[in-house]
Amino acid sequence: MITYYRDPDVLVTSTGVRMGGRDYRLGDLAQVWHRRGRRSWSAVAGRGALAIAIITPVVIGALGVLVALVIDASTATTIALAGGGVLIGLAAAPLADVLLEFVDRSYDRGSRRLEIWAQVRGGNVLLLDTTDRQRFGRIYRALQRALDQDNVPRRTPGAR
Repeated sequence: MITYYRDPDVLVTSTGVRMGGRDYRLGDLAQVWHRRGRRSWSAVAGRGALAIAIITPVVIGALGVLVALVIDASTATTIALAGGGVLIGLAAAPLADVLLEFVDRSYDRGSRRLEIWAQVRGGNVLLLDTTDRQRFGRIYRALQRALDQDNVPRRTPGAR
């Protein structure tokens, strides 16, 4: 027996599949496909909030420099405002690095539900439902490899 994928909830082997707490033999899977669900607008809004958090210090710094150049103040006040604006703008770099890591993770998780379906004994069965794109891809590829190694002919349509 060859194991193509294993995690606490999913097992894909050359003899069968365990997903959603149920076991299926590869021969039971007459047809396998994947489907994208609706977009999670909360994930999109979270990315927008992160973008605003990244841009805010830069905008505040630029405004500080602009105010320093526009107002008619003493040289010391102008230097203090411009210097403060530059320092606030420079503080955005380490903050942006941390926040961009969160943005990367949000794209790894995805903003849509991803589903793997199979036709088992004449009925359609939802095998997997997740928002984790990387995990979904690993599981779906493992399932395809297992089905390709199995000699039972079947049709695997693309995303619907």
